[in-house]
Amino acid sequence: MSFKALLASKAGETISTTLVDFDEADLMPGDITVAIDYSTVNYKDALALSGRAPVIRQFPLIPGIDFSGVVERSSHPGFAVGDRVLANGWGLSQTHHGGFAQKARVSGDWLVKVPDALSTRDAMAIGTAGYTAMLSVLALEHAGITPDKGDVLVTGAGGGAGSIAIALLSKLGYRVIASTGRLDEADYLRELGAAEVIDRRTLSEPGAPIAKERWAGAIDSVGSHTLANVIAQTRYRGAVAAFGLAQGTDLPASVLPFILRNVTLAGIDSVNAPQDVRLQAWARLARDLEPGKLAHATQIVPLAEVPSLVGPVLQGLVRGRTVVDVNA
Repeated sequence: MSFKALLASKAGETISTTLVDFDEADLMPGDITVAIDYSTVNYKDALALSGRAPVIRQFPLIPGIDFSGVVERSSHPGFAVGDRVLANGWGLSQTHHGGFAQKARVSGDWLVKVPDALSTRDAMAIGTAGYTAMLSVLALEHAGITPDKGDVLVTGAGGGAGSIAIALLSKLGYRVIASTGRLDEADYLRELGAAEVIDRRTLSEPGAPIAKERWAGAIDSVGSHTLANVIAQTRYRGAVAAFGLAQGTDLPASVLPFILRNVTLAGIDSVNAPQDVRLQAWARLARDLEPGKLAHATQIVPLAEVPSLVGPVLQGLVRGRTVVDVNA
Protein backbone atom coordinates (compact mmCIF):
# COMPACT_ATOMS: atom_id res chain seq x y z
CA MET A 1 0.00 0.00 0.00
CA SER A 2 1.35 3.44 -0.90
CA PHE A 3 0.89 6.84 0.73
CA LYS A 4 1.98 10.43 0.17
CA ALA A 5 5.38 11.42 1.55
CA LEU A 6 7.89 14.20 1.15
CA LEU A 7 11.18 12.49 0.29
CA ALA A 8 14.54 14.22 0.68
CA SER A 9 17.42 13.26 -1.63
CA LYS A 10 20.96 14.55 -1.97
CA ALA A 11 23.08 15.11 -5.08
CA GLY A 12 26.53 16.44 -4.26
CA GLU A 13 25.93 19.07 -1.61
CA THR A 14 22.38 19.87 -2.73
CA ILE A 15 19.31 18.53 -0.93
CA SER A 16 16.05 18.35 -2.87
CA THR A 17 12.58 17.24 -1.81
CA THR A 18 9.88 15.56 -3.87
CA LEU A 19 6.29 14.65 -3.01
CA VAL A 20 6.10 10.94 -3.85
CA ASP A 21 3.92 7.87 -3.49
CA PHE A 22 5.86 5.85 -0.91
CA ASP A 23 5.38 2.12 -0.42
CA GLU A 24 4.53 1.11 3.13
CA ALA A 25 6.76 -1.96 2.71
CA ASP A 26 9.74 0.42 2.46
CA LEU A 27 9.19 1.97 5.88
CA MET A 28 11.92 1.30 8.45
CA PRO A 29 11.61 -1.29 11.24
CA GLY A 30 9.40 -0.58 14.25
CA ASP A 31 6.74 -2.21 16.38
CA ILE A 32 4.09 0.44 15.74
CA THR A 33 2.62 1.82 12.53
CA VAL A 34 0.93 5.21 12.82
CA ALA A 35 -1.57 6.82 10.46
CA ILE A 36 -0.27 10.39 10.69
CA ASP A 37 -2.69 13.29 11.05
CA TYR A 38 -0.29 16.20 11.44
CA SER A 39 3.36 17.19 11.52
CA THR A 40 5.01 20.60 11.91
CA VAL A 41 7.76 22.77 10.47
CA ASN A 42 10.35 23.53 13.13
CA TYR A 43 13.64 25.43 12.83
CA LYS A 44 15.46 22.09 12.84
CA ASP A 45 13.29 20.91 9.94
CA ALA A 46 14.33 23.99 7.97
CA LEU A 47 17.99 23.30 8.76
CA ALA A 48 17.51 19.71 7.57
CA LEU A 49 15.81 20.56 4.28
CA SER A 50 18.18 23.42 3.47
CA GLY A 51 21.32 21.42 4.19
CA ARG A 52 22.61 24.23 6.43
CA ALA A 53 23.21 21.65 9.14
CA PRO A 54 23.81 17.89 8.74
CA VAL A 55 20.52 16.88 10.37
CA ILE A 56 19.67 14.21 7.78
CA ARG A 57 22.40 11.59 7.98
CA GLN A 58 21.24 9.17 5.30
CA PHE A 59 19.44 9.61 2.00
CA PRO A 60 16.85 9.26 0.68
CA LEU A 61 14.84 9.94 3.84
CA ILE A 62 11.41 11.24 4.80
CA PRO A 63 12.13 14.31 6.95
CA GLY A 64 10.01 15.78 9.74
CA ILE A 65 11.17 15.62 13.36
CA ASP A 66 7.72 15.09 14.85
CA PHE A 67 4.20 13.87 14.12
CA SER A 68 0.86 13.01 15.69
CA GLY A 69 -1.72 10.47 14.64
CA VAL A 70 -3.49 7.22 15.44
CA VAL A 71 -1.96 3.78 15.98
CA GLU A 72 -2.85 1.57 13.02
CA ARG A 73 -0.86 -1.55 14.01
CA SER A 74 0.99 -2.39 17.21
CA SER A 75 3.01 -5.21 18.72
CA HIS A 76 4.19 -2.93 21.55
CA PRO A 77 2.67 -3.68 24.97
CA GLY A 78 2.13 -0.02 25.79
CA PHE A 79 0.00 0.91 22.79
CA ALA A 80 -3.15 -0.43 21.16
CA VAL A 81 -4.77 0.15 17.79
CA GLY A 82 -6.71 3.40 17.95
CA ASP A 83 -4.48 5.13 20.50
CA ARG A 84 -3.72 8.76 19.71
CA VAL A 85 0.04 9.26 19.83
CA LEU A 86 2.79 11.78 19.15
CA ALA A 87 6.52 11.59 18.56
CA ASN A 88 9.24 14.20 19.03
CA GLY A 89 12.90 13.77 18.16
CA TRP A 90 14.67 10.45 18.62
CA GLY A 91 16.02 9.52 15.16
CA LEU A 92 13.21 11.08 13.14
CA SER A 93 14.55 13.04 10.14
CA GLN A 94 18.09 11.98 11.01
CA THR A 95 18.41 8.23 10.54
CA HIS A 96 14.73 7.23 10.54
CA HIS A 97 11.83 8.25 8.29
CA GLY A 98 9.98 11.15 9.90
CA GLY A 99 6.66 12.92 9.98
CA PHE A 100 6.30 14.53 6.56
CA ALA A 101 4.20 11.61 5.36
CA GLN A 102 0.83 9.97 5.85
CA LYS A 103 2.30 6.98 7.70
CA ALA A 104 5.20 6.19 10.00
CA ARG A 105 6.61 2.99 11.47
CA VAL A 106 8.60 3.55 14.66
CA SER A 107 9.56 2.04 17.98
CA GLY A 108 6.79 2.37 20.53
CA ASP A 109 9.43 3.54 23.00
CA TRP A 110 9.57 6.79 21.02
CA LEU A 111 5.86 7.55 21.38
CA VAL A 112 3.81 9.44 23.93
CA LYS A 113 0.02 9.18 24.17
CA VAL A 114 -1.64 12.47 23.30
CA PRO A 115 -3.14 13.88 26.54
CA ASP A 116 -6.94 13.71 26.68
CA ALA A 117 -7.23 17.50 26.75
CA LEU A 118 -5.44 17.84 23.39
CA SER A 119 -6.36 16.87 19.85
CA THR A 120 -3.74 15.46 17.48
CA ARG A 121 -3.81 18.87 15.78
CA ASP A 122 -3.16 20.58 19.13
CA ALA A 123 -0.27 18.18 19.74
CA MET A 124 1.46 19.38 16.59
CA ALA A 125 0.49 23.01 17.12
CA ILE A 126 2.65 22.51 20.20
CA GLY A 127 5.10 20.17 18.47
CA THR A 128 8.80 19.91 19.20
CA ALA A 129 9.06 23.69 19.57
CA GLY A 130 6.37 23.90 22.25
CA TYR A 131 7.57 20.74 23.97
CA THR A 132 11.06 22.28 24.10
CA ALA A 133 9.58 25.47 25.53
CA MET A 134 7.94 23.41 28.28
CA LEU A 135 11.22 21.64 29.05
CA SER A 136 12.75 25.10 29.41
CA VAL A 137 10.02 26.23 31.81
CA LEU A 138 10.57 23.07 33.87
CA ALA A 139 14.30 23.85 34.00
CA LEU A 140 13.61 27.35 35.33
CA GLU A 141 11.24 25.94 37.93
CA HIS A 142 13.86 23.37 38.93
CA ALA A 143 16.33 26.23 39.44
CA GLY A 144 13.87 27.94 41.78
CA ILE A 145 12.80 30.73 39.43
CA THR A 146 9.29 31.54 40.62
CA PRO A 147 7.19 34.52 39.44
CA ASP A 148 8.07 36.55 42.55
CA LYS A 149 11.80 36.36 41.75
CA GLY A 150 11.49 38.78 38.82
CA ASP A 151 11.05 39.03 35.06
CA VAL A 152 11.73 36.22 32.60
CA LEU A 153 13.19 37.01 29.18
CA VAL A 154 12.29 35.02 26.05
CA THR A 155 14.55 35.47 23.00
CA GLY A 156 13.45 34.57 19.50
CA ALA A 157 10.03 35.46 20.85
CA GLY A 158 8.17 35.47 17.54
CA GLY A 159 9.18 31.93 16.63
CA GLY A 160 7.44 28.71 17.55
CA ALA A 161 9.26 27.93 20.78
CA GLY A 162 9.31 31.57 21.82
CA SER A 163 5.58 32.00 21.24
CA ILE A 164 4.69 28.93 23.30
CA ALA A 165 7.16 29.92 26.03
CA ILE A 166 5.51 33.34 26.38
CA ALA A 167 2.04 31.79 26.55
CA LEU A 168 3.14 29.26 29.19
CA LEU A 169 5.08 31.70 31.35
CA SER A 170 2.33 34.32 31.38
CA LYS A 171 -0.28 31.70 32.33
CA LEU A 172 1.96 30.64 35.22
CA GLY A 173 2.15 34.21 36.51
CA TYR A 174 5.55 35.37 35.27
CA ARG A 175 6.15 38.86 33.91
CA VAL A 176 7.59 38.15 30.47
CA ILE A 177 9.99 40.27 28.42
CA ALA A 178 9.97 39.30 24.73
CA SER A 179 13.04 39.90 22.56
CA THR A 180 12.37 39.99 18.82
CA GLY A 181 13.80 41.32 15.59
CA ARG A 182 10.29 42.01 14.33
CA LEU A 183 8.95 44.85 16.42
CA ASP A 184 5.90 44.98 14.14
CA GLU A 185 4.88 41.74 15.91
CA ALA A 186 4.73 43.48 19.31
CA ASP A 187 0.92 43.34 19.48
CA TYR A 188 0.99 39.60 18.71
CA LEU A 189 3.55 39.01 21.47
CA ARG A 190 1.52 41.01 23.97
CA GLU A 191 -1.59 39.04 23.06
CA LEU A 192 0.35 35.88 23.96
CA GLY A 193 1.20 37.40 27.33
CA ALA A 194 4.38 39.47 26.99
CA ALA A 195 4.43 42.48 29.31
CA GLU A 196 7.36 44.14 27.51
CA VAL A 197 8.87 43.84 24.04
CA ILE A 198 12.51 44.72 23.30
CA ASP A 199 14.56 44.87 20.11
CA ARG A 200 16.87 41.87 19.71
CA ARG A 201 19.64 44.21 18.53
CA THR A 202 20.10 45.28 22.15
CA LEU A 203 21.39 41.76 22.84
CA SER A 204 22.89 40.55 19.57
CA GLU A 205 26.17 42.49 19.52
CA PRO A 206 29.32 41.79 21.61
CA GLY A 207 28.75 43.10 25.13
CA ALA A 208 30.29 43.36 28.57
CA PRO A 209 31.21 40.10 30.36
CA ILE A 210 28.90 41.09 33.21
CA ALA A 211 26.28 43.85 33.08
CA LYS A 212 23.39 45.40 35.01
CA GLU A 213 21.00 42.79 36.39
CA ARG A 214 17.71 42.76 34.46
CA TRP A 215 15.89 39.42 34.65
CA ALA A 216 15.63 36.50 37.05
CA GLY A 217 15.38 33.92 34.30
CA ALA A 218 15.52 33.53 30.56
CA ILE A 219 14.69 31.10 27.77
CA ASP A 220 17.07 31.44 24.83
CA SER A 221 16.71 30.03 21.33
CA VAL A 222 19.43 32.14 19.73
CA GLY A 223 22.86 31.33 21.17
CA SER A 224 26.10 33.22 20.37
CA HIS A 225 26.38 36.87 21.51
CA THR A 226 22.69 36.97 22.40
CA LEU A 227 23.01 34.16 24.93
CA ALA A 228 26.23 35.69 26.30
CA ASN A 229 24.47 39.02 26.88
CA VAL A 230 21.43 37.30 28.38
CA ILE A 231 23.66 35.54 30.91
CA ALA A 232 25.58 38.75 31.64
CA GLN A 233 22.33 40.54 32.58
CA THR A 234 20.78 37.75 34.66
CA ARG A 235 20.14 38.51 38.31
CA TYR A 236 21.90 36.91 41.29
CA ARG A 237 20.94 33.21 41.55
CA GLY A 238 19.02 33.48 38.30
CA ALA A 239 18.84 30.81 35.60
CA VAL A 240 18.93 30.64 31.81
CA ALA A 241 17.53 27.72 29.79
CA ALA A 242 19.23 27.46 26.38
CA PHE A 243 18.29 25.27 23.43
CA GLY A 244 18.86 27.24 20.23
CA LEU A 245 21.51 28.34 17.76
CA ALA A 246 19.74 30.76 15.45
CA GLN A 247 22.57 33.29 15.77
CA GLY A 248 25.35 30.73 16.11
CA THR A 249 26.77 27.78 18.00
CA ASP A 250 29.47 29.82 19.73
CA LEU A 251 29.17 31.25 23.24
CA PRO A 252 31.53 34.25 23.65
CA ALA A 253 30.78 34.61 27.34
CA SER A 254 32.66 35.02 30.62
CA VAL A 255 32.67 32.95 33.79
CA LEU A 256 31.93 36.12 35.81
CA PRO A 257 28.11 35.76 35.92
CA PHE A 258 28.53 32.19 37.14
CA ILE A 259 31.07 32.86 39.90
CA LEU A 260 29.93 36.33 40.98
CA ARG A 261 26.15 35.96 40.62
CA ASN A 262 25.70 32.21 40.94
CA VAL A 263 23.84 32.12 37.61
CA THR A 264 22.75 28.71 36.30
CA LEU A 265 22.91 27.82 32.61
CA ALA A 266 20.64 24.86 31.84
CA GLY A 267 21.01 23.11 28.50
CA ILE A 268 17.75 21.80 26.99
CA ASP A 269 17.70 18.69 24.80
CA SER A 270 14.39 17.61 23.32
CA VAL A 271 15.68 14.81 21.09
CA ASN A 272 16.76 12.18 23.62
CA ALA A 273 14.92 13.30 26.76
CA PRO A 274 13.92 10.29 28.88
CA GLN A 275 10.32 9.13 28.81
CA ASP A 276 9.43 10.32 32.31
CA VAL A 277 10.53 13.85 31.42
CA ARG A 278 8.52 13.76 28.18
CA LEU A 279 5.41 12.61 30.00
CA GLN A 280 5.80 15.35 32.60
CA ALA A 281 6.27 17.99 29.90
CA TRP A 282 3.22 16.92 27.90
CA ALA A 283 1.05 16.66 31.02
CA ARG A 284 2.02 20.22 31.92
CA LEU A 285 1.39 21.45 28.37
CA ALA A 286 -2.12 19.99 28.49
CA ARG A 287 -2.71 21.80 31.80
CA ASP A 288 -0.84 25.10 31.44
CA LEU A 289 -1.20 26.14 27.80
CA GLU A 290 -4.32 28.15 27.01
CA PRO A 291 -6.08 26.75 23.88
CA GLY A 292 -6.94 30.21 22.58
CA LYS A 293 -3.34 31.36 22.67
CA LEU A 294 -2.20 28.16 21.00
CA ALA A 295 -4.70 28.68 18.18
CA HIS A 296 -3.63 32.31 17.83
CA ALA A 297 -0.01 31.24 17.34
CA THR A 298 -0.79 28.55 14.73
CA GLN A 299 -1.17 28.34 10.96
CA ILE A 300 -1.93 25.18 8.96
CA VAL A 301 -0.41 24.24 5.60
CA PRO A 302 -0.64 21.17 3.34
CA LEU A 303 2.30 18.78 2.96
CA ALA A 304 3.20 20.12 -0.49
CA GLU A 305 3.91 23.59 0.93
CA VAL A 306 6.61 22.50 3.37
CA PRO A 307 9.62 23.16 1.06
CA SER A 308 8.46 26.74 0.41
CA LEU A 309 8.64 27.51 4.14
CA VAL A 310 12.31 26.62 4.60
CA GLY A 311 13.67 30.04 3.64
CA PRO A 312 11.17 32.09 5.67
CA VAL A 313 11.71 29.90 8.76
CA LEU A 314 15.50 30.28 8.56
CA GLN A 315 15.13 34.04 8.08
CA GLY A 316 12.89 34.31 11.14
CA LEU A 317 9.93 35.50 9.08
CA VAL A 318 7.38 32.89 10.18
CA ARG A 319 5.21 33.76 13.15
CA GLY A 320 4.50 31.15 15.80
CA ARG A 321 3.77 27.56 14.87
CA THR A 322 3.22 25.98 11.45
CA VAL A 323 1.19 22.75 11.47
CA VAL A 324 1.37 20.45 8.46
CA ASP A 325 -1.85 18.64 7.51
CA VAL A 326 -0.30 15.63 5.76
CA ASN A 327 -3.68 14.54 4.39
CA ALA A 328 -4.59 17.88 2.79
